[in-house]
Amino acid sequence: MARVVVDPVTRIEGHLRIEAEVDAGVVRDAWSSSTMFRGIELILKGRDPRDAWAFTQRICGVCTTVHAVASIRAVENAIGAAPPPNARLLRNLIIGAQAVQDHVIHFYHLHALDWVDIVSALAADPAKTSSLAQSISDWPLSSPTYFAGIRDRVKGFVDRGQLGPFANAYWGHPAYRLPPEANLMAVAHYLEALDWQREVIKMHAVLGGKNPHLQSFLVGGMATPVDPDSQAALNAGTIAELQRLVAKARDFVTRVYIPDLVAVASFYKDWAGHGRGVGNYLAYGEYPNDDSAAPALFLPRGVIRGRDLAAVEPFDPAKVTEYVAHSWYQYQQGDGAALHPYQGETSPAYTGPTPPYDLLGLDSDTDKKYSWLKSPRYDGLPMEVGPLARMLVAYASGHARVKALVGAVLTRLGVGPEALFSTLGRVAARGIETQVLAEKMADWVDGLAANMAAGDLRIHDNSKWDPASWPAEAMGAGFHEAPRGALGHWVSIRNGAIDNYQCVVPSTWNAGPRDAKGQRGPYEEALIGTPVADLGRPVEILRTVHSFDPCMACGVHVVDGRRREVAHVRVR
Repeated sequence: MARVVVDPVTRIEGHLRIEAEVDAGVVRDAWSSSTMFRGIELILKGRDPRDAWAFTQRICGVCTTVHAVASIRAVENAIGAAPPPNARLLRNLIIGAQAVQDHVIHFYHLHALDWVDIVSALAADPAKTSSLAQSISDWPLSSPTYFAGIRDRVKGFVDRGQLGPFANAYWGHPAYRLPPEANLMAVAHYLEALDWQREVIKMHAVLGGKNPHLQSFLVGGMATPVDPDSQAALNAGTIAELQRLVAKARDFVTRVYIPDLVAVASFYKDWAGHGRGVGNYLAYGEYPNDDSAAPALFLPRGVIRGRDLAAVEPFDPAKVTEYVAHSWYQYQQGDGAALHPYQGETSPAYTGPTPPYDLLGLDSDTDKKYSWLKSPRYDGLPMEVGPLARMLVAYASGHARVKALVGAVLTRLGVGPEALFSTLGRVAARGIETQVLAEKMADWVDGLAANMAAGDLRIHDNSKWDPASWPAEAMGAGFHEAPRGALGHWVSIRNGAIDNYQCVVPSTWNAGPRDAKGQRGPYEEALIGTPVADLGRPVEILRTVHSFDPCMACGVHVVDGRRREVAHVRVR
């Protein structure tokens, strides 16, 4: 039995350590450990709830908007604020733009190098690459001359030793299967996606003033004015610009991302049999379609247990709990307790090795506490969250467009529905969701334009802004489907100030350690049975872990209470 340690896992946000026991070329057991501490919940105590979104948004600079959205919704739920229709549409556009951009970045810049061999691309024939590209899409950048230029550009990086993001990978690994021409096509689109995402995310600058960390959120609505007759507000010109950016997003997703996904996946169909995970899926649902107290959602909420697509359960917020049996925290009731987030405690109790610890894992004590992540559970069960969970719940709930796209992708790959419960299924689900949202965003722009034309310019509900109108004690929960999965914020308010605050984030659901019952978290369970051809280059482990799109900064965050300088960085 060999012990494989990947620390840190790269091409993610934050610090993640994976330990695996490998026997006869297969992972038999695994442990997921986040090695940073998040203290945002402690910082928020005693503060004005209306300011919480600005603090929580800084939990992560990759997810940018998601904690602001969940925080705003939690406070609104607590005090009974009702955002007007334009605020709903603006938020939907901001959330949708985040998801579409984030998913494309993940596919090309965070996950593709687990499947694409950059060195192999140097041996590609540009003419054959052109023929391949034109056989799967009518994307205009597909001539032999274009691909020859990309090959020469990459060769220049190699010859100068300036590999940049391509430097840290397992080139030539036997697990890579794409022919050189497919590798070159993928590299070309990797570079194109860099320019594309920079342009598309301008929607956040238009609607929120900047990216990351938009500035236009408000409890009760938005701070972005809507007025077709004002140059200082969202007007007809803004609508035209949003329509242009939405069309640009959809075009690239439809003609580049999805064809690439199917082309790459066709060489790795056996990965439909790896990475199955816990088999339980949770989705909070997202994108309200109306302004009622319990709005219909474009992507439905629900729970699936045991991979049973015939039974989608309603989501019950009361069933969410967190364990700390293997986490560096302590509960007053004891480490075996499971606390609901309203009663959640953030009491650090680090018992791990003192850095610098042994990267070979010799100092790890995975029988005890080994992560700064807690262990969220739903009705006592570990749950996978993220694009796969959302698409499974939507598919099983009868979402017409999701069902059509899932069927089309499965048919093109020649695999059955069981392939969804896998590493490959996560990759496919993320692409399907991106296509669905890229199509839907035009409707939200049209809805905003229609309201403006009808003279409905409301963006904020002022009736609940004054804390004097709030009850002396209030509690609220804000649920949001972030790109990486189900995100929940829970706030308790007393006399106008935050009394308790808890965040249960997607990467805590997925990357959390074992609970008091010994149940593995989704990362840990998904790695069981993973083949590892070369213990020194465990690219297969990275494939499954990256398929979840880890964001450890969301799960854990660090602050020095004594404000000592931790590091000094100087740029010359």
